[in-house]
Amino acid sequence: EDSQSHQVFKSDSELRIVLLGYKRAGKSSAGNTILGREEFELKQTAQCVKRQGDVAGRKITVVEAPGWWWIEPVEKSSELLKQEIVLSVSLCPPGPHVLLLVLHVDARFKEPERRALEEHMKLLTDRSWSHTIILFTSGDWLADTPIEQHIESEDSALRWLVEKCENRYHVLNNENSGDDTQVTELLEKIEELVAANSGCCFEMDRKILQEVEERKRVLEERARDRLMKVQKQREDIRAVMGKFVT
Repeated sequence: EDSQSHQVFKSDSELRIVLLGYKRAGKSSAGNTILGREEFELKQTAQCVKRQGDVAGRKITVVEAPGWWWIEPVEKSSELLKQEIVLSVSLCPPGPHVLLLVLHVDARFKEPERRALEEHMKLLTDRSWSHTIILFTSGDWLADTPIEQHIESEDSALRWLVEKCENRYHVLNNENSGDDTQVTELLEKIEELVAANSGCCFEMDRKILQEVEERKRVLEERARDRLMKVQKQREDIRAVMGKFVT
């Protein structure tokens, strides 16, 4: 197995990561911790953000997808959000080696949260699970409690999630972002996952991606048309008002 992972990963090879999760889960902070510097702005974003850097002698690409509302079902999420989640995996071609599902370790994770998460992950098809690692943020909250003990003591929804990801998880302490070992350990876990997937990255069906890109283009065109209409109305009103003023 060792030789296989070395074959897949040369130290100079690129590693492609997509960060997924609900709003305020700590995706931007996690991206900054992984890249070792402030690359992601800590604010809500409606579109994917892509950043690159060198970590431990390897080129790393991190794409942060916008988050969904904590317990909101997927049908209540905006069309734009759903498109961005799907297109996030096409921003690091041929596809990400890993999907990091970001979760606050101290967040309430029960059935409504679990359902919302599963529905949003479905946008990337069921195949996405075999490329997913749970990334718990705010690890400092655990203090001396081992993560395994925390998972056991939590609601069955969290245990379902851990099983769905075949026990792949990692804890990041964003308060302690200077601690390099937590990042190198995460990279090792990603390497193990890639080896288990025979070196294959996660790729969405080209047809699905093309359909989503087309729908996004149509939405953007409509938004532009609406904006132009509003501007024209404003100009017309100004022109009329101008006549009265003079």
